[in-house]
Amino acid sequence: MKSWLWAGTLGVTSLAWIVGIAIAQQPRKVDDAALRNSGKTGEEWLTNGLNYGETRFSPLKQINASNVSRLGLAWSYEMGPGGGTQESTPLVSNGVMYSVTNWSIVFALDARTGKEKWRWDPEVNHAAVAPKICCGVVNRGLGLYESKVFVPVNDGRLVALDMQTGKPVWEARVAYPQNSYTLTMAPRVIRGRVLVGVSGAEYPVRGFIAAYDANTGREAWKFYTVPGDFSKPPENEAMRRAMATWDTKATTQGWGGTVWDSISYDPESDLVYFGTGNAGPWPANLRHAENKENLYVCSIVALKAETGEYKWHFQLVPGDSWDYDAVQQLVLADIAINGQPRKVIMQASKNGFFYVLDRLTGKFISGQPFAKVSWAKGLDEATGKPIVNEGARYDDEKAAVVQPGPNGAHNWAPMSFNPNTGLVYIPSASGITFSYASDPNFELKPGQLNLGIVFGAPAGGRGGRGRGATANGGTQTGGEVATAAAQAASAPAVPAKAATRQPEPPVIGPDLTGNLLIAWDPVSHSVRWSKQGGGSTGGGTMTTAGNLLFQVVPNGLFRVYSADKGDLLLEIQTNLRSAMGPPMTFELDGKQYVTFQGGQGAAGTGFGGGAASRITPKLLTFVLDGKAPLPQPPPEDAK
Repeated sequence: MKSWLWAGTLGVTSLAWIVGIAIAQQPRKVDDAALRNSGKTGEEWLTNGLNYGETRFSPLKQINASNVSRLGLAWSYEMGPGGGTQESTPLVSNGVMYSVTNWSIVFALDARTGKEKWRWDPEVNHAAVAPKICCGVVNRGLGLYESKVFVPVNDGRLVALDMQTGKPVWEARVAYPQNSYTLTMAPRVIRGRVLVGVSGAEYPVRGFIAAYDANTGREAWKFYTVPGDFSKPPENEAMRRAMATWDTKATTQGWGGTVWDSISYDPESDLVYFGTGNAGPWPANLRHAENKENLYVCSIVALKAETGEYKWHFQLVPGDSWDYDAVQQLVLADIAINGQPRKVIMQASKNGFFYVLDRLTGKFISGQPFAKVSWAKGLDEATGKPIVNEGARYDDEKAAVVQPGPNGAHNWAPMSFNPNTGLVYIPSASGITFSYASDPNFELKPGQLNLGIVFGAPAGGRGGRGRGATANGGTQTGGEVATAAAQAASAPAVPAKAATRQPEPPVIGPDLTGNLLIAWDPVSHSVRWSKQGGGSTGGGTMTTAGNLLFQVVPNGLFRVYSADKGDLLLEIQTNLRSAMGPPMTFELDGKQYVTFQGGQGAAGTGFGGGAASRITPKLLTFVLDGKAPLPQPPPEDAK
């Protein structure tokens, strides 16, 4: 009898042990709960900014100040020929890494070894689509949900791939490149719906964000950011309100307000937040927009995630004339302001100001410049509206030289927020000026960039061609500015009426100049520390509970700082030297890894050239005591 009882007990124990192992080995579901809790353990990286609040803060701390010097390359993966900058943040789920490179080519890798599991090429028509992509052939990331990987394809398709095989499950048409729309942003999955916005404000197009059923690809809702045809009724009350802020003549001149980067989500309030781009063309006088807000361009907008219903907006630059998109990363946090806990949304804007808003109401809390600013004297303390310097306004008779320029003080390069230090780490550019003057000969050209400015007017006080000057005596080109400048240089000269240069407006903000990494205190609105190296575009940051700040610099440098004091703890030259994407981290088998991708490739269509543009794009993964060889330096350096 005793033997039977003992055997039975052993059988139950063994069965429980076997069941426990089986459960542990089952793939973890990427469902609503997983996305809601993403980032809490740090083991996986399931969505673009790690969590719905887009903080890019990981609780992992195996890698810390005492051992970070041992960080070495674990493995690398050659991503393909390239064609543009690398802007994607890789995702990791169940030991598999998913990412996307130029021309929306997706791949899945074993996150332990880098071995390719599958690869999928949407076969975009390069010749037809490349001229429609404003600022380079880029993709900023993917979405994951249940058994699918969601891919925004440059040519306007949203495709769901099977996680295991990489084979298409469904395809939805978000927009058409024939209408000058493209897709470049990372989608976000919220409550079983895939949210994605469009690019193309300068062509021009009517901006929107849309939600698609994750299982079927069927459109659930769409929200336009600017009005449509004035002869037709508005789609909703939000559009009715917007129509009152536009001149009806603007329908023949362009729209804008595209949603090409930031999305964040607050599950408690079910509010989804996104930023909108500039109006097209840039100059207000060409849109008949003097003293008009032009809603909802250059704004942060909150919608009900379930329905797409408008809840509130905050417009950073009414009637924007300087290409100050508000699409930069939107970080959600709970912080104490004046001793009171507040639920906030934060943005280091392209326009040089750092904004803190109440994320439930959109009410302005505070805002100060984190870089040099001359287009505005400051922000109204009650409303947050800018107090614009008159010397920053321009048309075809008056030219203005202001800072920051259209590349912005902070652009797409991701910042990060560490709740332990209370600091936001911003890749930025400060002290860069740009010359603006309206083109008196402007005519809308469908299917082409329509910036509406005369380049280089007025380096010496008169109109002409050229590029915006920087504070360092160089030039600022990049994105649509470089593309349009190249078009202008190759086009026949068109006589332009002389534009009189106004005196440069006074500058406010921290006394910082150059491409920088800024550790910003969002409560005191002050720079805690700063380092040279960074820039508003390229690379980006990620921070961890190990009191570390990881930064990838556009020139190929991988740096690690102490998050609290900014002490440089590690610097590695990856030899990729261009087109760097942001870092991320994850944990597998008790090991913490750090990953990013970079390199532009032989088929580069970005801005620049030389050896750096010929480097084959690679994805690099680092681990403590990694021994794999780093990529070889460019041919020029190898001589």
